[in-house]
Amino acid sequence: MIDYPTILDEIYLSLKSAVHRGTVASYIPELGKVNGKKFGIHLLTVSGDEYGVGDYKESFSIQSISKVLALTKALNFVGTELWKRVDVEPSGDPFNFLSLLEMERGIPRNPLINAGALVVSDILVSHFTNPKQDFLAFVRELAEDDTICYDEEVAKSEKQTGYRNAAAANLLKSFNNIYNDVDEVLDFYFYQCSISMNCKQLSRTFYNYANGGKGMSGKVFIAPSQAKRINAIMLTCGFYDEAGEFAFEVGLPGKSGVGGGIVALHPGNYCISVWSPGLNKKGNSLLGMQALEMFTTKTGISIF
Repeated sequence: MIDYPTILDEIYLSLKSAVHRGTVASYIPELGKVNGKKFGIHLLTVSGDEYGVGDYKESFSIQSISKVLALTKALNFVGTELWKRVDVEPSGDPFNFLSLLEMERGIPRNPLINAGALVVSDILVSHFTNPKQDFLAFVRELAEDDTICYDEEVAKSEKQTGYRNAAAANLLKSFNNIYNDVDEVLDFYFYQCSISMNCKQLSRTFYNYANGGKGMSGKVFIAPSQAKRINAIMLTCGFYDEAGEFAFEVGLPGKSGVGGGIVALHPGNYCISVWSPGLNKKGNSLLGMQALEMFTTKTGISIF
């Protein structure tokens, strides 16, 4: 039997005083205010055992991790029709890259880059009655936690500086791949990215993807086939142009956000969340990547 508490303690003690911690995101000004020394890890097994170290109970902006949750709800609404508007290929480019979208005539490479997430947001705006309220209710349901909220200051900060997202949305609109008003889609997208969670809440939210679509209470949120496909997209596209590196070093499906969070999972086994705000040059948590590589190396449990 694997001694998870000891392994998490070893990883935490090894990394918590690291000198090189990456750079906290500042292009969204509100994110730049976060203390770069924060570091937490939380593990949740499919059997329901939980272990946490460090700042795992402190909330942070999950940012692009929310794209997986939005994709899940969009698939609930439109099923495989979604793949006519968004592809499932790794982009090999930064998350906010625009020239690829132009070359491929408005069909984003995958739903986890910004352009793809904007199309998913458009689908949700079309199908929700009150998009922001309804999406938050869905996330709370997935997490089985009614305390999860948007961070209004982060949403405001994103809106004030989201010029490239606005450019992508208008480019998508020019190719008829945004159906609703661009400003309405952008507003929803900025709020979606501003959801605030801690590592424990994040692990519980993504438990569904480790457990074939079932939440901790046994409620079915997605079909096993959908969980399989979402996990596949996380593995190949969850870390922008560093997805191959994450698969190579860590060997798990996962998703990162520029708030410094990473969530990863082993289907049928566990879900693990890490938070360290300092990012590497590709926009992924520097210590988070190291911690997860150490975890799968020490446990010997990855999907490979």
